[in-house]
Amino acid sequence: MSNYQTPDSKKEEFRKYLEKSGVIDALTKVLVGLYEEPERPPNAVDYIKRYMGAPTGVDVEAMRSENEQLRKEREELRATGEL
Repeated sequence: MSNYQTPDSKKEEFRKYLEKSGVIDALTKVLVGLYEEPERPPNAVDYIKRYMGAPTGVDVEAMRSENEQLRKEREELRATGEL
């Protein structure tokens, strides 16, 4: 039972992970940028995505699905020796 962690210790561990990896700083910068905008953008999520460099208007789930399908096709081709 030495691996048992309380919910508070799990939260603290996760917070430290976010801080160490730079996530907290990046989110703080994007939120400050949003706060300092003279006019509020109509879609705050899109603003954050653009600020962080993510493409907008892209269906990520569709891309994941296509990627998984292509991986399966590749494995099938490898199994049959066609690749």
